[in-house]
Amino acid sequence: MKLWYDYKSKDPTYFIQQGIRNGKKVTTKNIKRIGKHSELLKDHPDPLAYAREQVAEFNRQVKENKIDMTVTIDFDKKVLATDDIVSASTRLNIGYFILQAVYNDLHIHDFFRAASAGTKIEYDPDEIDRFLTYARILDPRSKLGTYDRLSSYYEKPRFEYQQILRFMSFLSEHYDAYIEHLFKYSGSVVERDTSVCYYDCTNYYFETEYQDPDLMDTETGEVFRGFRRYGHSKEHRPNPVVQMGLFMDGNGIPITMCITPGSDNEQTTAVPLEEKMAKMFKGKWFIYCADAGLGSYPIRAFNSMAGRAFVVTQSVKKLNSVLQQAVFNDCDYRFLSDDQKCSIKELISADPFEILERYDDTAYKVITADRLVETGLADEQFLSECTAKSTRSKGTLHQRIIITFSRKYYEYQRAVRKQQIERAQALVDTKDPEKIKLGNNDIHRFIKRKGKNKDEEYYIDHRAIEKEEKYDGYYAIATNLEDNAKDIIAINANRYKIEDCFRIMKTNFDARPVYHHKEERIRAHFMICYTALLIYRLLEVKLDQYGKHFTTDQIIDTLKNMEVTNVQEMFYQSLYHGSEVCTAFNGIYNLGLDKQYYQPKELNKKIRDLLK
Repeated sequence: MKLWYDYKSKDPTYFIQQGIRNGKKVTTKNIKRIGKHSELLKDHPDPLAYAREQVAEFNRQVKENKIDMTVTIDFDKKVLATDDIVSASTRLNIGYFILQAVYNDLHIHDFFRAASAGTKIEYDPDEIDRFLTYARILDPRSKLGTYDRLSSYYEKPRFEYQQILRFMSFLSEHYDAYIEHLFKYSGSVVERDTSVCYYDCTNYYFETEYQDPDLMDTETGEVFRGFRRYGHSKEHRPNPVVQMGLFMDGNGIPITMCITPGSDNEQTTAVPLEEKMAKMFKGKWFIYCADAGLGSYPIRAFNSMAGRAFVVTQSVKKLNSVLQQAVFNDCDYRFLSDDQKCSIKELISADPFEILERYDDTAYKVITADRLVETGLADEQFLSECTAKSTRSKGTLHQRIIITFSRKYYEYQRAVRKQQIERAQALVDTKDPEKIKLGNNDIHRFIKRKGKNKDEEYYIDHRAIEKEEKYDGYYAIATNLEDNAKDIIAINANRYKIEDCFRIMKTNFDARPVYHHKEERIRAHFMICYTALLIYRLLEVKLDQYGKHFTTDQIIDTLKNMEVTNVQEMFYQSLYHGSEVCTAFNGIYNLGLDKQYYQPKELNKKIRDLLK
């Protein structure tokens, strides 16, 4: 603060003047009137000296964050005129300061500085990456929509839309190095638990009806497969998709990912990505955990070598007859809670009120299920001195099947099937053959036609129902670990966290539909989504370590609502109130974002410190 008055005036008026930096713009404003020289002369022999004392006192109050200033409001004053077609809000988000604190801990700025060294790019890749990541969490839109909303952030970044697209191509070129960098430095934010690595796949659809064609190099004959391909859509949409494979650790924090064409078999993605992950771990031992769709025998065989292990779900229906006979043999079952012997028949037939203590308990049995698998090697068998026969070498895959049974799960499956049968019966009662289609996993599996003619009547297939009912309540896990069943089941129980990761990306981050069509930009889009998920998960774990657990919506909504507005270029006023989430944020990072008013230089200093 400084003293200002008209030096040429014979009777000047003294003001306290403040210099205000708002982004890159610097202005000055008279924030307090001290008085006119002739008026002050009545009480003070030296008005100029008195005015300087008032400025010094005001500066002292500034240091204590207690300022007495005069704000004049002109209710007839018009809003600032601009050339914009649509009026923009003056709200500025500062909630992203919390995300910037996590982003900064990942040293992403250092990565881009090294990656762009020696190049001639005219934009700041770190700045673009930062705001595309923040926008994916706080205000997910298309890249053009994000560009149009850059002015809603306190820093008001300035880069062109064309630079966003160029950056995405640049980011895609450094795919593996970028993912590896994020994993390396995420360990400095929270301790990573990679003893168990969970894997799953999902897919994302595009707003187009045409898949990418395969292209062939006419000189080399090499075929380049299209990226957006028709495949089994999780949303059951008739659009081309791409597939994401994601590994996460025991805390639900992502480790690495891959993006493949939507027509690829998801089982082929696990081993190549796992090999990359093993290099990141530098030979560290880990357990591979996945559902039955990603637990094929080649995957199990791969995870039976080099100190790795596997825990995968196993379909009871797909077990061979010998193992199924062992499953339904009502002996050797024990309760998981206290290892007491139990009978499945008694659990099924007992009244729920008679077994309240065991109703939420789980019965289990362990079955040895070793299997011969191909090793990928070839053995030569000499039939004579001149002839030899090459045969595929096989080895034994050692594994155990842990069978579980839950009365609660048994009743849940029965209740779901009962509703499906009622719907199937209603469909049969309509006697409209055109409405009855074949389905593998819906109510139509219970409907059968009496003959081969389309005019024949349909009926409920009770044999199919009975065949399916015998599996109710049963669940199976395959593993090559020798640990006790309780620990194996606990490992498998955490698979829900990876489904939660996909839910966050699809629902909260609006990762689909994808509007890009070039492969490198599609990859870059998911790299940004992946970065946003990593930052969010790290923040979530830090909140848990702080002793506070909040839902995804509570965390993101608080960050969205942490907005300020500029009051006459003199200070910023908070447009949000305090909350438990806000208090926890400030407890973790001590950013002081729980105040009613902020000086511009105060917020500028906060963001400068975060960008160091």
